[in-house]
Amino acid sequence: MTVLLLSALFSGVVAIAVTRAVERFGGVVGGLLGTLPTTIVPASLGIWAASAGAQEFAESMGMVPIGMLLNAGFLWIWRALPPRLPEWSLGIRLGAMIAASLGAWLVAAATTTTLANRLVDEGISPWTLGGSGLLVGLVVGGLAVMGQTPAPRGRNPVPWTALLVRGGLAACAIAVSVGLAQSGVPVLAGTASVFPAIFLTTMAGLWLAQGEAVPAGAVGPMMLGATSVSVYALLVAAAFPVMGPVAGTALAWLAAVVGVTVPSAWWLRAQRST
Repeated sequence: MTVLLLSALFSGVVAIAVTRAVERFGGVVGGLLGTLPTTIVPASLGIWAASAGAQEFAESMGMVPIGMLLNAGFLWIWRALPPRLPEWSLGIRLGAMIAASLGAWLVAAATTTTLANRLVDEGISPWTLGGSGLLVGLVVGGLAVMGQTPAPRGRNPVPWTALLVRGGLAACAIAVSVGLAQSGVPVLAGTASVFPAIFLTTMAGLWLAQGEAVPAGAVGPMMLGATSVSVYALLVAAAFPVMGPVAGTALAWLAAVVGVTVPSAWWLRAQRST
């Protein structure tokens, strides 16, 4: 119970920080900062503590890149669908976006979780599943940042009540994922650990506070930057059984940031300067 509560609390704080980063620094810098391996850290520690063994933990972490690929699709809807919506009021447009993006994610998550469970039962390695998800995610993220989509900063103050709601939703998602791990459902726990609570609250909160342009500009950088979470998950699956959770977390986090976030920032800056 202590692990679950601490994981949820930390995740809630991170969710608030993500939206503030996008609002303050703009979609490119804020999008990358917002997709650093953050909420996955307490989730991985909680799932490790709740897992029956290294194999079960690896199955959970192997589903994270698949889940992040679903999240990339979730984010893409927030860029592609708004220009196609009728000129409804802000509230109706936002409600339609939430329903469409979240509904698509839930259907895709149910389908991939069922398929992944079947593949794992047939002997497919979680490393194969996770590695495939990571490679596809890198390609999709790279394509998403091609071009010059405007990525402005937010200009309007955001009420603390809205920030607390964002944090609460993210905390609930992580609590559920750790609870699933404690219940012995590793594949489902891995998927739940990357439920797009932060992305959902970020997109919806930014729409309400800053308008449609700010969240749209953050979509591409967030899709690319989110692959750092996939790298972290695969690394901790290998590192925790050997090095323990403390050293394993530090190594995996540093490797994910240096291997994905830093090169992504350099490439995005080069894209903007051309």
